[in-house]
Amino acid sequence: MKELKKYSLDLCLVAKEYPKDGYVLLKLKNSAGKLPEMRAGQFVELLIAGSSETFLRRPISINYIDKENDELWLLIHIVGNGTKYMSELNPGDTINCVLPLGNGFSIPEGQGKKVLLVGGGVGTAPLLYYGKCLKEVGHTPSFLLGGRSACDLMQLDLFAAIGNVYTTTEDATMGEKGFVTNHSILNKEQFDLIATCGPKPMMKAIAAWARTANCECEVSLENMMACGVGACLCCVEKDGEGHNVCVCKEGPVFNSKKLNW
Repeated sequence: MKELKKYSLDLCLVAKEYPKDGYVLLKLKNSAGKLPEMRAGQFVELLIAGSSETFLRRPISINYIDKENDELWLLIHIVGNGTKYMSELNPGDTINCVLPLGNGFSIPEGQGKKVLLVGGGVGTAPLLYYGKCLKEVGHTPSFLLGGRSACDLMQLDLFAAIGNVYTTTEDATMGEKGFVTNHSILNKEQFDLIATCGPKPMMKAIAAWARTANCECEVSLENMMACGVGACLCCVEKDGEGHNVCVCKEGPVFNSKKLNW
């Protein structure tokens, strides 16, 4: 797949939402023109300007591209000074973004493929746009989303507009009780491809299930990142041959068979 050109753009915040406590959804536009092409599973590096404590950009996965309004959506978990700064931005503010970075999810050839997208926590974020891209070319995406409780599951109405949505919660407040790896849909249906993003133990469990089901599986890693272009090597992961791969440049999406899992 051809590598997309990277840009450094000052994007304008046009809307801000709080889908749940501790999370903020930023909707950004390029006031200087149209947004460049971006693929599902890629990410953005945001500059934290004016902070005396945050020196590195923050990597945020692409949640959604609203093509009708030409908006980039970023769903952010507020966990430190950098993400707190982002949550305090107001409509009209600008933020410098380097984008698009990394390699995204693959789009299967042909049409009519059944693809299961499995997410946990903020790992559900990149699956929304991926599901839309799959549906646009004639595939059938389904979503399996997990959280501790019903209040942890975000954007369910948007997922439901794209495909079937299955849920699990640890306290049984929504969907089936337990983890995504225990959901009955895994035994009821066959899928041509599985894609997953979320906590690494969850992704490893999904990848292991995919191997037993003889199903291809792609995982989107959330390793700690800094530069976003493969220079600093802080995000390395071992591949299946024991070599280091840069998650920010060669990923963040990998076929699970290529990792040392």
